[in-house]
Amino acid sequence: MKPSALLCSLLLLAASAQAQDLDALWDYARPALSEQRFRAALVQARGDEALILQTQIARSLGLRRDFEGARALLLSLEPQLATAGPEARVRQALELGRSFISASHPSAQRTPEARVAARRAYLAALAEARAAGLDGLAVDALHMMAFVDSAPADQLRWNREALALAETSPQPAARRWRASLQNNLGLNLRALGRQQEALLAFQTALELREQEAPGSDGGGRLRIARWMVANQLRLLGETEAALAQQLALEQACAAAGQPDPYVFEELEILYRARGDAARAAHYAQQRASTPP
Repeated sequence: MKPSALLCSLLLLAASAQAQDLDALWDYARPALSEQRFRAALVQARGDEALILQTQIARSLGLRRDFEGARALLLSLEPQLATAGPEARVRQALELGRSFISASHPSAQRTPEARVAARRAYLAALAEARAAGLDGLAVDALHMMAFVDSAPADQLRWNREALALAETSPQPAARRWRASLQNNLGLNLRALGRQQEALLAFQTALELREQEAPGSDGGGRLRIARWMVANQLRLLGETEAALAQQLALEQACAAAGQPDPYVFEELEILYRARGDAARAAHYAQQRASTPP
């Protein structure tokens, strides 16, 4: 192996290890707890590691809709970026984009000006990530562009580009995006009225989730993937297949100690479609008594 190739491989391994360390600190359902972990790690951090941890603190603020606080923190890092490595620069740009446009933003805040600022930041992150061979972060930037260009056809285009990179990259940080992106494609195709193609995308997402090792979410992502397939089957008129899958999912949720109101809602709809008012009422009651 040439020295330059060896160096590149070592850098990618370091990037993957660093991303894995961040994953260990993240609990996306509890961003305040995640911030505490990042701040604890920041005490001993120096250089790029400190910059990267601060970008994740900013992300935790954004998840709690403190977008101005997130943006102020990210902008305060800019003087240090000139001497920083590519991962720190990419993550700063990526989180800056998320401070303008993300899934957490109410529609009223997704203004034309915010979209312009987010586009600039995401495309900068994408260019830097591609140049540095940070495929996982490049995929992240591509998938975020689907929040900037929110028409279903545009979202489909961005998610397909992200999926193409995730599928061809040898890097685990990129390849682990495949199930999420297939789910996103299913939603985009559904919005475009391409229901059979949407089902295929959701089924592919489910297959990919089934191949994953059980995560810290207790199988939650796998259950969501199963729900998406069953939900799409119902929309396609496959009532009996959808019912069988939702009943199996009800049992899986119960076994995990996590009853799901969305499963109960689907079962209510399916039994009502079959004319079984008693079972529909049962699941309506279950749904009403189960917090989301």
